[in-house]
Amino acid sequence: MFDAIQAFLSGFLYDWLAITITLVLQAVAVILPIMLVVAWLTYAERKVIGFMQVRMGPNRVGPLGLLQPIADALKLMTKEVIFPAQSNKYLFIIAPVLAIAPAVAAYAVIPFSEGVVVTDINAGVLYVLAVSSILVYGTIVAGWASNSKYAFLGALRGSAQKISYEIAMGFALVTVLMIAGSMNLTEIVNGQQGGMLNWYLLPLLPMFFVYFISGLAETNRTPFDVIEGEAEIVAGFHVDYSGMTFGVFMLAEYAMMILISFMASIMFLGGWLSPFEGIPGLEALFSWVPQLAWLSIKVAFLLFVFLWLRATFPRYRYDQLMRLGWKVLIPLTIVWVFVVGAMKYFDFGPWFN
Repeated sequence: MFDAIQAFLSGFLYDWLAITITLVLQAVAVILPIMLVVAWLTYAERKVIGFMQVRMGPNRVGPLGLLQPIADALKLMTKEVIFPAQSNKYLFIIAPVLAIAPAVAAYAVIPFSEGVVVTDINAGVLYVLAVSSILVYGTIVAGWASNSKYAFLGALRGSAQKISYEIAMGFALVTVLMIAGSMNLTEIVNGQQGGMLNWYLLPLLPMFFVYFISGLAETNRTPFDVIEGEAEIVAGFHVDYSGMTFGVFMLAEYAMMILISFMASIMFLGGWLSPFEGIPGLEALFSWVPQLAWLSIKVAFLLFVFLWLRATFPRYRYDQLMRLGWKVLIPLTIVWVFVVGAMKYFDFGPWFN
């Protein structure tokens, strides 16, 4: 689609200008919907948790409180950004950028349906892992720049947590690559064609849970939100941030939640493929549903689980969190790499034929 736009613009503009305009359109086409989804995901979170706790949730701004995210955004944009007197102001400003930029840049290789992707590169999985790993620098720099012991302690805990669970997350995705034989996200989805039994969820069920749990830890969500444990370290690495600089950290967190959900749907749940594929009658009955709709339903369900877990589980202690990562998840992923290797060697099931 964007190639056609660039070709059209090249007909009456300089090539460099046509390329620049196309790149800007690509960025807007990805970033704008993601930011809108992030905004109303905060509303959904408050409504879902309110329902589970027998509360109303937001219900004052607009019908059913639907305009609450706009009110929150206006509040954050109009609040004063306060710089601590002894802080490093340059790093203090750069830290939120280091948090949000990788979270958004990772969407460049996410396919939303067949052929609908900004950049369909062969090393898509590697790109997502590499770009998302930069997020840890936003945490470290924010804690350091504040020149506060509270923020620095939160940054140390946060960076250790993120690095620990990135290892388990990476090993979980290695098992998917062993089955798919490709790092291209579109090819990984197409390798799951044939119905739900062909999805990688069944042979890699433990790895799906490992990936999702690691995603909870990566995004500092309950029960792994010890970075923001109010009782221990005030508000973690961003305790000194206010106004929109604080809001950018929240945008990055929710953007990463959506990214984790997209990756889990693509790698384990068949991406945009219909769950009724290969089932007589049902396949024809639901053939009108767009591919993007199937992917959106899977992503929405995983995001609901994110919110559900926040309303359900108490916070882990830090030693429990690290023990789970290093002594349970990482050994499990290493064992499952060998299990998948054996299944591939013996052509087990429909996934390895």
